[in-house]
Parts: sequence; C-alpha cells; structure tokens
Amino acid sequence: MTAEDPTPSSAMSHNTAPSKVSIPEGVAGTPNEAALVALMERTGYGMVQENGQRKYGPPPGWNGPSPPRGCEIFVGKIPRDVYEDELVPVFESVGRIYEMRLMMDFDGKNRGYAFVMYTEKHEAKRAVRELNNYEVRPGRLLGVCSSVDNCRLFIGGIPKTKKREEILEEVSKVTEGVIDVIVYASAADKMKNRGFAFVEYESHRAAAMARRKLMPGRIQLWGHQIAVDWAEPEIDVDEDVMETVKILYVRNLMMETSEETIRKVFSQWNPGCVERVKKIRDYAFVHFNSRDDAVLAMNHLNGTEVEGSCIEVTLAKPVDKEQYSRQKASKGAPATPEATQQNYVYQCDPYTLAYYGYPYSTLIGPNREYFIKDGRKTDLTTPFSLPESRYV
Repeated sequence: MTAEDPTPSSAMSHNTAPSKVSIPEGVAGTPNEAALVALMERTGYGMVQENGQRKYGPPPGWNGPSPPRGCEIFVGKIPRDVYEDELVPVFESVGRIYEMRLMMDFDGKNRGYAFVMYTEKHEAKRAVRELNNYEVRPGRLLGVCSSVDNCRLFIGGIPKTKKREEILEEVSKVTEGVIDVIVYASAADKMKNRGFAFVEYESHRAAAMARRKLMPGRIQLWGHQIAVDWAEPEIDVDEDVMETVKILYVRNLMMETSEETIRKVFSQWNPGCVERVKKIRDYAFVHFNSRDDAVLAMNHLNGTEVEGSCIEVTLAKPVDKEQYSRQKASKGAPATPEATQQNYVYQCDPYTLAYYGYPYSTLIGPNREYFIKDGRKTDLTTPFSLPESRYV
C-alpha cells in the first residue's frame, strides 16, 4: 500500500535533540499534547502536521538521503485514539525509525493507518514479521505489512501496432517524470504489442499526478480511450533467498518454440545442466542442476534471439510458501496442495497468465477487470495447475 502524494522529505524537520521542545502546530492543543511533547523530548525527533498527515522524524542529526525503497511498512487497523506516544515505542523496539507518518482527520483523530520508515531494510522486515497482529490495546490488533512506493502505472487500450518508442513519446507529451515504458509483444505476432504497457515514473508523486491526469474521460492517446491504474507491484524477495535460485524465467518466446529447443539453447555451455523445462505459450521456466549454470546461461542469453524472437531472461522470483498462503488466505482463497509441497512457489508475470485466460486463484490487483475476455470473468477460484508458475 502507498500514500498517493507523500510530501517530500525535504519538508521534514531536522531538529537536533533540544533541551526544551517548542510545541509545533498540529501538536499544540491536542488532548495528548503532553505525551507527544514528552516523546519529542525523549527522542529528539521533530514533529509537524501538514497535508493530512503528522510526520515524526527524521532522527536528530540525520545527514544524507532518506532510506532506500524497502525500508517502509504500512500499519493499519490503528484505533482512532491511538497516537505517536503509543505507536513509536512499539515500532522502535525492532529498529531505528527514520520517519512515522500518521494520517490525520480534521477532527484531530487519526484515520486508522500510518507509514513507518526504518533506516535499514532488515528492520522493516523484522517489523512485519514481529509486529503484525500486535495487540496495541486489549482486543485491538495492528495490521503490519510492507509498503510499496509504487512508481509504475498500468495503461490499457493502447493500439497494438504502437512500438515502445511511440508509446514513450506519446505518454511523455501529456505527463511528466516518465523514465521508462515496458511493452510486451503479442505471443501470436511479435510485431504487435498486447494492448497495454507499464510506464515507470521518477517518483511515486509523479506517478500519482500522471494517474490523475490520465483517468478515463480526461485524456485520450492517439484518439483512443485508455484505461489507467497502479501497476501491480513486484514481490520484494530477500537477497539471501535470491542467491539460491537456480531457475530461469524466460519471456517472449515464439509460440512454436519447443521445450526441447529451449533445453538445447540453455544447456549449450554445459550439456546436461538443464534439469527440466516447462513452457506455457510464449514463456517458460528453465530448471538447472546448479545456480552457476543458470547464471551463466542468463548472462549469455538475455536479450538474444531464439528462433527469431528477442527473449528476456531473469532469475525466477521465489515467494515463501507461508507468506504466499497468508496472502491467499487474506483474499479468501485456500492454499493449494501444489503450493504446500515445496519450500517456495515461483511467480511469473500475472499479466501474462491473465492475458491468455488461464484460471488462477489470486487476484492480480487493480488491473484485473481489464483482462475480462469475451464477456466472461476469469475464474478466480480454480487453482492454476503449474506450481512453478505461482505468483502473488
């Protein structure tokens, strides 16, 4: 989850630990003013309220840029009368807080959610692991999950003859901060796109402003009505886990390319190194006996042509099966036998699966309605039968 228009960190107070805290606007006159002042005196953090949120931080004397992506968590189900004086001690118990942003109503009560940014990624992960379902008040459990500072939009309704460069030029004319456009070729005709693209912006704020401008009814591209929404964020996989992956995800293959051809191409540097290949339409998973062979093949083959099509080769992203089961359960779908028979389930591009109408058991986020085919909704309850193609 994200806050659509976060205020730049340059607007934050960089107070050093004061001997006596001056009471900032947004704190003065609140019912728990004394508790908030005591918190600032103890920690030396500043506090300011603006644009519907009260910001606590950054740490006194902090120099340099704000922490990187992956350091922020989302906190939901906060009782409306619980504030920083109760929340900060909870969240600082697992790591050093860079900033807490508590969303506020005009009546002085919080809106039930906040964002907490830590100084290190491992602290944010620990907070999700240890503080989700924390009982902040008797019978009141907090909901804690990773926050995604999403900078990518999904745009549907793009003419299928348009190339990446044309889409980049057109979107850049009407929105600011565009840094990249990701387009996938049609499986049946590599000269055409699939009718949608992902647009990457320089910041979440730039993406949010572009999303507002591109909402249906406000603007057209090439004279066509478009669909726009946040792109489904990629799963953030632990670096240590990624170091163990020996499965490659291969995209943009020709429809007629066989699994045997893929095996030969990917094992040309070490015959017999490919354990098995599973191809679905124009993408495949290639399982190797060793990680070294997988990385060697990826480095040699990414961006090369196989039977006339330029392929994209990346390491498959494993999702912890417990995390996967929890997320499925939160969407009301039971975990499948395939997912529980292994330590990890490997995700692939959800848009690829939905584009071809494969049944799947998890929602693909805000863009799912775009993939309704022939007036029929894709089955949201029947499990997809390939465990190595799972995604969250």
